Amino acid sequence: MRILVQKFGGTSLSTDEARDKVIHHISREKDKGYALVVVVSAMGRQGDPYATDTLLQLVRDDHHSLPPRETDMLLGCGELISAAALCAKLIERGMPAVAFSGGAAGIMTDEQFGSARIKRIDPERILTQLQLGKIVIVAGFQGMTSLGEVTTLGRGGSDTSATALGAALHAEIVDIYTDVNGILTADPRIVSEARPLSVVSYAEICNLARHGAKVIHPRAVEIAQQARVPVRVRSTFSDEPGTLVTDRGKVRDELVLQDRHVTGIAHAAGLTQISVAANDGRSDMQLQVFQTMAKHHISVDFINVTPSGAVFTVYDRDAKEAVRLLEHAGLKPAVVAGCAKLSVIGGGMNGEPGVMARIVEALTQQGIHILQSADSNTTIWVLVREEDMAPALRALHSKFDLHL
Repeated sequence: MRILVQKFGGTSLSTDEARDKVIHHISREKDKGYALVVVVSAMGRQGDPYATDTLLQLVRDDHHSLPPRETDMLLGCGELISAAALCAKLIERGMPAVAFSGGAAGIMTDEQFGSARIKRIDPERILTQLQLGKIVIVAGFQGMTSLGEVTTLGRGGSDTSATALGAALHAEIVDIYTDVNGILTADPRIVSEARPLSVVSYAEICNLARHGAKVIHPRAVEIAQQARVPVRVRSTFSDEPGTLVTDRGKVRDELVLQDRHVTGIAHAAGLTQISVAANDGRSDMQLQVFQTMAKHHISVDFINVTPSGAVFTVYDRDAKEAVRLLEHAGLKPAVVAGCAKLSVIGGGMNGEPGVMARIVEALTQQGIHILQSADSNTTIWVLVREEDMAPALRALHSKFDLHL
């Protein structure tokens, strides 16, 4: 049995016209002989009646503090509505279908309400229905504990549901349908020359997703990578093949990929840079800085630690509190608000000399000052002022010929 998992996001299910597109994709793959498992998100986005954020407003408007267990009970409703509504449409069109909650589909999680982790998947009920010729629709974003409690998997949870089911079912491929036609070299709203990528590696897409490209959740990619399940990122609103995410060694045009040092550029705005100098002779300054941030649950990123001090970023929303805590600890933080992180990503840059030189050259030619930098095997990060983010993205995209 050839199994294909399809996942459709909220915008793909928000209108009758969009749902007709979903059924088109389901019907096309069914005609190819695939046994189909369809994972769905809640319909629409905030403001739409059944969207996750809209459901959350039901208990936030009156400033009620609903416990995490009951919050998950509420948030799981959106995907259940999507699953039942799509099931009805498929049956109406003469396609046998059955809908499952995450728990009924065999997705078992831990008890961490709001951000549960999948412990195991028992696919027997799904396989039974597939053998009967039915399309199986699964409510994404949710699972069930060993005690039968509903849990949710956190943001991007429907992507995670899809790739986890793909792994458990030994699917040939997992198709993630969104409102864009695959993974692009940069954000097209900023870089008009951004183009779709036909193939990327798991590592490259994980880095793109972690650092600003919001097409697929990195946790979902990590599961697919572990199980070696290929993933395609496609548009609900076209029949284009989208972007294939797979092992570099399995890609036919591997040599083309290796010749391109940089695959894409991601960005994240809304950051504040904080610097603390170790100029008072205190040997435990770095320890105190990061223990203070951890104790008060302030997320830090872009960390550089040297004998002379520590530099890191926090979200703008956390900056005021971070500075207050550091000053209360007797430290003297220097702050640069309104920053953005640019991530230059590519599996071909590992061990390749001159990549950083080209980054610096591109930004220097535009008069853009680099506030901080760091690197890994597949990514170089630079921090710039947020007002320089757009011209910096365009300059880097051009410097590495990503428009070609």
